[in-house]
Amino acid sequence: MGADSQAAPVPHEKGGRRDVLVIGASSLGTVFEWYDFYLYGSLAAIITGHFFSGVNETTGFILALLAFAAGFAIRPLGAVVFGRLGDIWGRKNTFLITMLLMGVSTFVVGLLPSYAQIGVAAPIALVLMRLVQGLALGGEYGGAATYVAEHAPDGKRGFYTSWIQTTATVGLFLSLAVILITRTTLGEAAFKEWGWRIPFLVSMLLLGVSLWIRLKLHESPTFQKMIAEGKGTKKPLAEAFGEWKNLKVVLLSLVGLTMGQAVVWYTGQFYALFFLEKTLKLDGAQANTLVALGLLIGTPFFVIFGWLSDKIGRKPIILLGCLLAAATYFPIFKGITTYANPALAHAEASAPVVVSTDPSTCAFQFDLIGKAQFNTPCDVAKAYLAKAGVSYSVQAAPAGAGTSVQVGGVTLQGMAAGADRKAWEADLGEQLAAAGYPAKADPAQVNKPAVVGLLALLVIYVTMVYGPIAAMLVELFPTRIRYTAMSLPYHIGNGWFGGFLPTTAFAIVAATGNIYSGLWYPVIIAGITAVVGALFLKDTRHNVIDD
Repeated sequence: MGADSQAAPVPHEKGGRRDVLVIGASSLGTVFEWYDFYLYGSLAAIITGHFFSGVNETTGFILALLAFAAGFAIRPLGAVVFGRLGDIWGRKNTFLITMLLMGVSTFVVGLLPSYAQIGVAAPIALVLMRLVQGLALGGEYGGAATYVAEHAPDGKRGFYTSWIQTTATVGLFLSLAVILITRTTLGEAAFKEWGWRIPFLVSMLLLGVSLWIRLKLHESPTFQKMIAEGKGTKKPLAEAFGEWKNLKVVLLSLVGLTMGQAVVWYTGQFYALFFLEKTLKLDGAQANTLVALGLLIGTPFFVIFGWLSDKIGRKPIILLGCLLAAATYFPIFKGITTYANPALAHAEASAPVVVSTDPSTCAFQFDLIGKAQFNTPCDVAKAYLAKAGVSYSVQAAPAGAGTSVQVGGVTLQGMAAGADRKAWEADLGEQLAAAGYPAKADPAQVNKPAVVGLLALLVIYVTMVYGPIAAMLVELFPTRIRYTAMSLPYHIGNGWFGGFLPTTAFAIVAATGNIYSGLWYPVIIAGITAVVGALFLKDTRHNVIDD
């Protein structure tokens, strides 16, 4: 492979017919990688039962989300390792390696034994595969985006790279489609028992197709020109992060671009799915279908906003998307509740739930090793309400006072010492049901057009912040360090601020009792990015990248 990056430049005219192959092959290969990566997030609720069944349900779901986030946490390391290789060895060769790592690790997830079969080794092996996936993805995106941008003619980089930007959403859409087909074909019981493995195993076929397509590509003309002129670097890490002029741009692109873009992206595509399934209690197949329809409607806007960024600039579109998201997330998610589970929305309004308790008896219900016992009346009440997706407020009672749960005007005393927990939870469930709180969303009552419309709006916000960002990141850095320098802020933003969003938001909801409180995380982060980006970053659409 190495000879390809050192060869004399292949004759190539930017904007030529071959660029259709460049965009198509790069995009299709990246779609398959995102498909692999997103399967886990789409199936987190089911994976909880197979790999984290040794702990209580709330902790298990948070641990499952942490395993999901582990793949994001390591992405900056992948950005550094493969970014360096990409700047020295070549864009094409590097993302062939990342694709191979991604496909194999995803296939292995489909073969892993469950917690019931091998105990704690199961979640450890799962997290290890997630780390390999994250390492690979950390090197993939920067290579694909840089490769396509370096083929694009001036004035069309936003349009060209926007096709790469569609791949994350198309990959998610593909994963949801495969899951839905498998789920429908096998039935819910068989899918939850063993059928969930099939989408992971299918990834081996996609890997073969992806490798075959990408092997047809040549190295980018910009990279070849740099090598031919002897302007490359052997120390891209030192130049990108050891020189203040470059490090300053890296930091500003993180805080003023990718941090906010990431939380908008993961709220619109992942947290929305978790919210429908975990909080609103929609049937999994129906939730997948609604999200997939929202993605289908919104995805073309990646290209529209990428094209528009060539006309009016990248910065205004990205920052406007952050502002709109921060301003409207709360009403949008409340609207989703109203239309997806109207019985729940009505019950919350007519019969609010209040937990009156001595705060000192309440714990934050997360235990990393699964040994803690949450058995106080306060913990039992909060855990049940969180599991049921019911919002509640906490009223502090005097020290030593007992716990009570008020649903509307009816009060139920907290579980007595030594009482049967399941019996008490059944009493609370009956009280909630009497007040109109549903155990699950009624599929017949879901206002599908309204829910899909709101989900599509969330995706359109994603397209605003994500469609133009690849072009802007490429344009911020010189060729010799571009792969390295753009990959790190992108993957810190998306890997850490975005990847940990579902975990953080769910933990906030579990701690506060308000099903909407997790939205404060993306609202605050997106707001910070809008301010910093507006004050300290300049637009880049006229920047020259062949330097």
